[in-house]
Amino acid sequence: MRAPCSHKPCPAAAVFYQNRFHMFSRPIVLASKSPRRSQLLREAGFDFRILSLDVDEDFSADMPVEEVAEYLARRKALAAAPALRPDEVILAADSVVILDGEIFNKPADYDEAFWMIRRLSGRQHTVVTGVCLLSAERERSFSGVSNVTFADLSNEEIDYYIRTCQPFDKAGAYGVQEWIGLCKITHIEGTYANVMGLPVDKVYAALREFEAG
Repeated sequence: MRAPCSHKPCPAAAVFYQNRFHMFSRPIVLASKSPRRSQLLREAGFDFRILSLDVDEDFSADMPVEEVAEYLARRKALAAAPALRPDEVILAADSVVILDGEIFNKPADYDEAFWMIRRLSGRQHTVVTGVCLLSAERERSFSGVSNVTFADLSNEEIDYYIRTCQPFDKAGAYGVQEWIGLCKITHIEGTYANVMGLPVDKVYAALREFEAG
């Protein structure tokens, strides 16, 4: 018979959790209302505070669709800049879903969400998440790119997903962490975190560069 678990963390785990909030010496300000981005940063061990701002997300129709997310992330960072403390780094992000050269924004209602998912069904689309890091002395913008393949969805499945998950706050009318991602996404080229809303690997590397000066 196996001995009961002591529930004591191994030494390496104890060190990690003890130091998880000290990976970066400079405080991070997340300029985003997205609960998914907050979740990703917390799970990656980042220490941060949230600054929620309403920012106009319009962009020029002439702008290449691949550049829109990074452009909007920079606008969010600049909008948050007046609240920046001298030692802080602002982290702002925006995600777009692209299919056939068209950006799928957040759906306004059930009908638009249904139309979007019907278009995505059985096809590959691109998720671009733009990020802007901004401090008192530096600025850096970059993007994460993932290609996502959906299996075919029936009308009944689309209806079930929309009514169950209410994806009206999500670009492309879906969340990769929800039912549709678990049951109907067959392939991802790039990172899952980027599709969820933040290329955490790129953010981590960029922040390390900020630390190094």
